[in-house]
Amino acid sequence: MAVVRQVVALLLAALLTSRGLFAQEPVDSTPPADTSIPAAEAIETAPVDQLKVLLRPTEIRYVQQESVLLPPSANIKGLYVNAWAFGTSKLWQLVRLADETEINAFVIDVKDDTGCLLYPSQVPTAEQIGANNCVRAKDAKARLDTLTAHGIYTIARIVVAKDPRLAERKPQWSVKERGTGGLWRDRINIAWVDAYNDSVWIYSAQLAQEAVRMGFQEVQFDYVRFPDEPRERMATAIFPAHKAGQTQREAVREHVALLKDRLRPYGVPVTFDIFGLTASTTSGDLGIGQVWEDFVSVADVVLPMVYPSHYYRGAFGYAWPNGQPYHIVRSALKDALQRSRPLPGSAEIRPFLQAFTLGRRLPRYTPFEIREQIRAAEDVGITSWVLWNPRSVYQRGALRPKGGGASPVERTASNASGGR
Repeated sequence: MAVVRQVVALLLAALLTSRGLFAQEPVDSTPPADTSIPAAEAIETAPVDQLKVLLRPTEIRYVQQESVLLPPSANIKGLYVNAWAFGTSKLWQLVRLADETEINAFVIDVKDDTGCLLYPSQVPTAEQIGANNCVRAKDAKARLDTLTAHGIYTIARIVVAKDPRLAERKPQWSVKERGTGGLWRDRINIAWVDAYNDSVWIYSAQLAQEAVRMGFQEVQFDYVRFPDEPRERMATAIFPAHKAGQTQREAVREHVALLKDRLRPYGVPVTFDIFGLTASTTSGDLGIGQVWEDFVSVADVVLPMVYPSHYYRGAFGYAWPNGQPYHIVRSALKDALQRSRPLPGSAEIRPFLQAFTLGRRLPRYTPFEIREQIRAAEDVGITSWVLWNPRSVYQRGALRPKGGGASPVERTASNASGGR
C-alpha cells in the first residue's frame, strides 16, 4: 500500500505545473495637480501580525505525502519571504498569516542578490566561492517541513545574474571593466556575472536541483537578464563569454531553455520573474535580453513584475502610474494575456504585485492599493499572484480570510458605499 501511495504522489507532483527595479524615466515624487490623469510612484510596508503562531503537531513521516494536497500552480496566493525572515521567528508570524487568510504559498530566497544561500549547499561551486559562509537558515529542512504541515506551497527563488559573491570569487565568469580589465560594477557598486557564460546558469540549475531534493515544490529564477544600466554605463562593460554575433536576447533565450531542461527530470514547475514592461514592449528586449514570447513558450509560469511604481510617467495614458494601481496592473496584464494568446501551450501568468511603498513617493501603499491590484488581476481572469515586499512585511487588511469572504478593506469599501 505504501508503494501505491508513493506512485500516486509522484504522478500528482508531476502534474503541478525573481528583481531589479526598473524605471524608464526618473519620476517626480510630487503628484501632479490634475490627478484625473495619474502621476509619480510609491511602495509601502506595514506591520504583519505580531502574535505567536500555534504550530500544528504533525508526524514527520506524513509530511511528504501531504505535499501533493497543496494548491496547484494555477491557484497560488503567495508572499515573497526573504531569507532572513525565513530563518528567524518572523517566519511564524507569516505562517500565522497564511493560516488565517487566503495566502497559500511562500516564495523563499534560496540564493538572493548577494549570492548568499538559504542553507549549506553541497554544490561544488557554492563551496568554492564560500557561499556557505553566509547561510541564513541551517535548519531550513525542518522549517520547510513545518510549512508543508501548514499546507503552504514552497517556491525556491534563485537569483541568476546578479551574484556579486560569484562574480568576485570567480572573476573569469564575470563582467569586466573596459580599459582596466577589473570587475565591472553597476551604479551601486555591485559586480555582476556574465549572462553569456554557460557556467553561471548551470550553477543556478544545480542549486535548483538541490532545493527540489530538499523539498521545495517549485523553482523560480530571477535576474534572468543583463544589467539594467544606462547605455553609457553599459558601454564600459565587457562580457568575456560573448560569442561573435550573439545578441543578449539569444543568450537569455538559450539559457532559459537550459534551466528548464536541467529541471525537467525533477517534475516541478520551472518559473521566471521578468520585468512587467516586457509584456507591453512590442519591439526590442528592453536592453536586458528579455522578450515576452521567449519566456512564455518555455516556462511553466511567468511572473511579470507589474509594480505600478515602476512604470514611467505616461504609461498606459496615466501621468501618475503609481497612483493608479488598478488601472496599471489591469492594463499590463491585458497586454500579457494578448501576447500569450497566439502561442499554444503558453505559460501561466502569475503577476508579482506591489506590497511596498517606494521611499517617500505617494501614495503610500495601504491595503486598499494592494487589494486594487489583486482586483485588477481577477478582473482579467488571472487567479494567481504573489505579493512582493523586500522586507517581507505584509498587511492583513489586504487579504481575504481563509475559507472565503471579503478582505477587511473590501468590507470597509462596501460599507462606505452602502453595499453592492
